[in-house]
Amino acid sequence: MRIEDVRLRYVSGRMPFDGTFWEERLIRPVDVYPEYGRRGPDSLAKLDDGSYRVEAFFIELESDEGVVGIGGPVPRELAFVVDNELRPYLLGSDPIAHERLWDTLYRASVHGRKGATMMAISAVDCAVWDLKGRYFDTPVYRLLGGPTRTEIPAYASMLGYSIEPDRAAERAREMVGKGYRAMKWFFRNGPQHGSDGMVRNSQLVSAVRGAVGADVDIMLDCWMSWNVPYAVAMAERLEDYEPRWLEEPVLPDKIESYAAIRRQVSIPIAGGEHEYTRWGLKQYMDAEAVDVLQPDIYWAGGITEMLKICALASTYDLPVVPHGHSTPASAHLIASQPAATCPLLEYLIKWNEIHQFFLKHPLKPSGGVVRLPETPGLGMDLDESRIEVQKVVSWVE
Repeated sequence: MRIEDVRLRYVSGRMPFDGTFWEERLIRPVDVYPEYGRRGPDSLAKLDDGSYRVEAFFIELESDEGVVGIGGPVPRELAFVVDNELRPYLLGSDPIAHERLWDTLYRASVHGRKGATMMAISAVDCAVWDLKGRYFDTPVYRLLGGPTRTEIPAYASMLGYSIEPDRAAERAREMVGKGYRAMKWFFRNGPQHGSDGMVRNSQLVSAVRGAVGADVDIMLDCWMSWNVPYAVAMAERLEDYEPRWLEEPVLPDKIESYAAIRRQVSIPIAGGEHEYTRWGLKQYMDAEAVDVLQPDIYWAGGITEMLKICALASTYDLPVVPHGHSTPASAHLIASQPAATCPLLEYLIKWNEIHQFFLKHPLKPSGGVVRLPETPGLGMDLDESRIEVQKVVSWVE
């Protein structure tokens, strides 16, 4: 079997939603410059009927036997990379030989070991695995050696929700009512906000802990926007609330800073979401920089590379909790691994509504767990009823 065609499909549709979708945004590293820190949350285009415009690109790999694998959604810039840089290496290749194909794309992209090119390779790799599952008429987790379990506990990732303490407490109680036993909240304040910002961060955590009680885990995300002194000081303020982890306190290249924070605080440190490939994640392991690894399947190299990252992490006794970009890919990977290696699935409550909007069978938690599907592949069929505009695009002349 060979890959005969590579298509980049643009789709657009209307997502119904009552109220404001993005109520708040998280802190970002660029917020140290005031003109960027004052900007509001990233927004979807709201239409006159109150719905939101959702746009995406999906990668379709079609074999000469008529089997199609789908990856995505990806933004336009990654679709461009697939079309312009990766297409020549995909056409004519054997999708069953995923190791050879991944290694070919990696070797052909020496300047793309991180960033957009590796993210494009990751999305292509997920499409390859979807194709393989469809070809063998089985869920991908079975091809990966699973399942190790039939249900995966999920934690509610609260990106985009208001962090006003009373409102956050109300939302936290709602998530517990839906069965979640863990949830993550995102800070809005960092070193540039001084002691008042520390108070606001503490008030958020206090409100959430008070709302959910002692038996529900809370995680806290700094999104790479703190520094060592600030992280240590904030951890001292927050330790009595017993967070499960403090996530990405500094920029991803500052691995020594990660390690310095970890040595000085009692709260476990999580990171690796914005790192790429086994080589990048191994630096965190070797430096004893984190307690939890969080590579994203759609960024760090795809399912093929994540299997290697998980194997490496298991030798360091480090859990891998993949960043929640893609619920289908995450669920299949996690289901193939022992629970000690991959204990949890991150479900971004709002973001995954967008990412799964065009899927015919979106994979969502129920009662705080994700139950494994039996559909072949990764479950990436598109729901044509949700697509208002679609077209196959190419930038290749």
